[in-house]
Amino acid sequence: MIKNYLIYSLVILTALSQTSCSVDPSLTLEIPEEGFKVVQHIPIDSVGRDQNALYLAPRSIKQDEFNSTELNTFIDSMNAVMMREEGVGIAANQLGKRLQIFIIEAMNDNPRYKVLGAVENQVFINPKITKVSKERKNFWHGCLSAENEDRGNVATFSWIEYECQNQKGETQRGRLEGFASVIFQHEYRHLMKGTYLDHANHFLPKAELDHQLEIGELPFFEPANDTLPLLIEGYQLGKSLEDY
Repeated sequence: MIKNYLIYSLVILTALSQTSCSVDPSLTLEIPEEGFKVVQHIPIDSVGRDQNALYLAPRSIKQDEFNSTELNTFIDSMNAVMMREEGVGIAANQLGKRLQIFIIEAMNDNPRYKVLGAVENQVFINPKITKVSKERKNFWHGCLSAENEDRGNVATFSWIEYECQNQKGETQRGRLEGFASVIFQHEYRHLMKGTYLDHANHFLPKAELDHQLEIGELPFFEPANDTLPLLIEGYQLGKSLEDY
């Protein structure tokens, strides 16, 4: 009897050990020992895309994770990477984490987007888009996950209204316009899976783009018609990302 019990206990412990070891690290809040590196875009139909966090569905943050040391530390790390890379936004899956979190912020001295003005630091957890403008604006996007890639021209809504949770788990609602709206939609695209490179039809190297914008040869942040691809094509008003 004792022998059978010991064998049964060993089987249970082995099963539990295998289960714990099989947890996908991309679905946790754990910080890798080597620190975070920005995950890079993989073209459609390329090897490895189906295993890249940028193209896999992120999970929502659970109630017992809010206001935890793990969540707050992870968000601090996201902010640190965003500042290090001189970005104006960052989504969790850009750091290999399939979590419904992104941050936006643009400082007055940001060398990449200084002309568009400052955007305050805001954290969006489990976000939903609840309302959008009829008007769309064109914007030439770059991305921390598109290193050395050309800029791409896509449309974003002039303004959006959102619902999300903050780090304490409190529900937040608001409206974003101008550059803040663009960054929100750029990061929301990441959580919808993908980057601007999957949607834009017109691309230019950054140096050529900067020159043409400077001499007024290209529209920039002007009204866009329906022929320009929408960056967040497939979004659903009021729906959670898990409903897509």
